[in-house]
Amino acid sequence: MNQHPDASALVASASAMAARSLLPPLALLLIVVFAGSLSPAGALRFDLQSGHTKCISDDIKVGAMAVGKYHVVPPTPPDEGSLSSSSSQPQLPDSHRISLRVTAPYGSSLHYAENVQSGNFAFTASEAGDYLACFWAPDHRPPATVGFEFDWRSGVSARDWGSVAKKGQVNMMELELKKLEDTIKSIHEEMFYLREREEEMQELNRRTNSRMAWLSFLSLAICLSVAGLQLWHLKNFFERKKLL
Repeated sequence: MNQHPDASALVASASAMAARSLLPPLALLLIVVFAGSLSPAGALRFDLQSGHTKCISDDIKVGAMAVGKYHVVPPTPPDEGSLSSSSSQPQLPDSHRISLRVTAPYGSSLHYAENVQSGNFAFTASEAGDYLACFWAPDHRPPATVGFEFDWRSGVSARDWGSVAKKGQVNMMELELKKLEDTIKSIHEEMFYLREREEEMQELNRRTNSRMAWLSFLSLAICLSVAGLQLWHLKNFFERKKLL
């Protein structure tokens, strides 16, 4: 049987990770406590006109897991008197269907569904950047408005903590400590990722400034050459006309 770390070991691991992070320990602790106190965000609801497209993007780093769920919502709430029972589900019209394509930053397709009323997807990011989820509704006459809910999570929030608690048979305190430990690791990795992006942008700025400096010198040389040619041409012209 696998042994699971106790609460003291998790606290020690979290403290060590905080000490090695790029932020001061007190500031990092405040961020972690604030993040842990927030309740997880629910699904977002969107309205989509038939024949139109709506895209949502998320910046995901390499190796992070992402999961998403989506489903079409009824156009109007059903009347309570028309339902045979409280557990019956309202029937959606045929016009209330959507299509979805999830693409990576370089255009590769990760998920595709056409004319569905619900679905889900999951993937592990193989490249860093903006991942795009585009929904569209088929043309319909008369035009209809399709409402749908979309829940997209990545990183620590994408992990199924319920299954972790059941599989590991840990209590609530250990589960919260596991969440804090993963949050600290995520912040630590995010800081290094931001530092790498900053170095890339600084290198790009240096190359751009160097090229602009060479372009400025080249433009100045061309202008001086053209001015010299104009003076030489005017001098020869006046000499031929015997004006000088």
